Amino acid sequence: MTTYYFMLIFGAFLVIGSLIGLFVMYFDTHFTFSNVSKSILGIVLGGFLLASTLPSLKFVVFKQYDVVSGKCDIEIDSSSRTAEADFNMLDSDEVFSFRNIPKLDAYGKSIPYYCKVTVTKDHNVEISYKIYNPKTQKLILASN
Repeated sequence: MTTYYFMLIFGAFLVIGSLIGLFVMYFDTHFTFSNVSKSILGIVLGGFLLASTLPSLKFVVFKQYDVVSGKCDIEIDSSSRTAEADFNMLDSDEVFSFRNIPKLDAYGKSIPYYCKVTVTKDHNVEISYKIYNPKTQKLILASN
């Protein structure tokens, strides 16, 4: 979720900053190839970030969430500072990623769990997860 807000704010900052830079260059009549290319690159990069985050904004703001539940395999990548987990939903063939997930070594990595993943209605932004024991339906781990 933090990544989503970072992309949204950074994209808006790039577009607004680049447009202000173009207006300043226009009124000062000081156009250099370097400054114009930086502004155009900022607008394109910021526009890409906004185009990838704005469609999900209404679902995030109005908290229109969908819960995807079913059997899942969890692949944990702990090669970086924080562990990142990919939830492979076996019933719907969807993959959701979360950061800062504790290790599940005590339960085993290769067993299928029962998972409930809360996502936006368009399934683009992950909100939270709950991992259950598949046999007892007892909650093992939940995100905040």
